[in-house]
Amino acid sequence: MTPHDRGPGHRTPDEAPHVWDDPRNVNRLFRVFYVLCALLVLADFVLHRHAVHPLEHVPDFYPLYGFIGITVLVLLAKVLRKLVMRPEDYYDGGPDGH
Repeated sequence: MTPHDRGPGHRTPDEAPHVWDDPRNVNRLFRVFYVLCALLVLADFVLHRHAVHPLEHVPDFYPLYGFIGITVLVLLAKVLRKLVMRPEDYYDGGPDGH
């Protein structure tokens, strides 16, 4: 059995702890991520962009465009899943079970 078979957070005694095993490190990473996101949103109001399309002049156009695009992708994936989903035993074999 490998460490990956036991799932996350389960180590053998001889394994060193990973940097992301400490919740404080994960919280620090998220705080840095949130600060960077806030700085990028604020920079959108300060920095001049050379827009080609009129919609690019809308503040935070790119984050909104990305959010709408991902939302549409997720909704389409839900519909597509219903169209292509197979029963659990689809690959178990033919009519005689082989």
